[in-house]
Amino acid sequence: MPTVLMTAPYMIPFLDRFKPEFSKYGIDLIVPDVEERMEEEDLLKYAGQFDGTICGDDRYTEKVIQACSPRLKIISKWGTGVDSIDANACAKFNVKLGRTPNAFTTPVADTVLSYVLAFARRTPWMDKEMKNNKWEKISGKALNECVLGVIGLGNIGKAVTRRAKAFGMKILGTDIIDIDHVFISETGIEMTDLASLLRQADFVSINCDLNPTSYHLMNNDTFALMKSNAILINTARGPIVKEKDLVTALKSGQIGGAALDVFEYEPLPNDSPLLKMDNVMLAPHNSNSSPAAWERVHWNTIKNLVEGLGMEFKK
Repeated sequence: MPTVLMTAPYMIPFLDRFKPEFSKYGIDLIVPDVEERMEEEDLLKYAGQFDGTICGDDRYTEKVIQACSPRLKIISKWGTGVDSIDANACAKFNVKLGRTPNAFTTPVADTVLSYVLAFARRTPWMDKEMKNNKWEKISGKALNECVLGVIGLGNIGKAVTRRAKAFGMKILGTDIIDIDHVFISETGIEMTDLASLLRQADFVSINCDLNPTSYHLMNNDTFALMKSNAILINTARGPIVKEKDLVTALKSGQIGGAALDVFEYEPLPNDSPLLKMDNVMLAPHNSNSSPAAWERVHWNTIKNLVEGLGMEFKK
């Protein structure tokens, strides 16, 4: 009878729904308390006790994977990104790695445009003033007056681009790989280098993966290239932005503002200066929120787990 470590924070609240499904395959569950993710030291406490896992952004380092082997057979990631899991170590120790590609393209792209609209039209700030009994008309911009820079043209970056095109925005894009010419022709996006994008964009949307080329991509040097009224939007991965440098850029007026759904350290520490900034919009890593998308991911994650344990999945 296989034992599974269940640590996916988006799935645990709905676990009663899925317990009969796990029982169907004879799976026993270990369900620890998880706030956001399990760190390396947390996972090591369970080493050798489970055959598979359904995880969120847990830190499956080589040390953890080696300690969990040879019993561990499958890491089934709830979601798309696997940057917190050492894929090379999985291959080295014969651990299968499952995920759900393109799981949250629509809700994340919608979130990016919601931030663009909020900052361009200044709606949250006018709402705040009205509720403070201030009849203040705050100047806004139409989106067709603005330039959007998209860093990373994968599924989400492409979806952001298509939405921005519908609003008449000029769109600049940059990526470390060549982008399909059909998409470029369809959207009218202008591909350029990062420096050129940052110099021109009114809004900069980070939509790339977290990898060695993107870690701390946004730092003092890159913030220095941006317009003083430009807005940074990050719905990708927190460590792509060097948060200390972002705080400095925001405080000094080097950039105009930021919308952040992800952070270098999560949950965001209570003493973070970002929490007290009026030119910043914050969310708790929730841009993937969509009942339909979550449901697809729940079932695909279970499927990956069951098949990774060597059984046939039957929904």
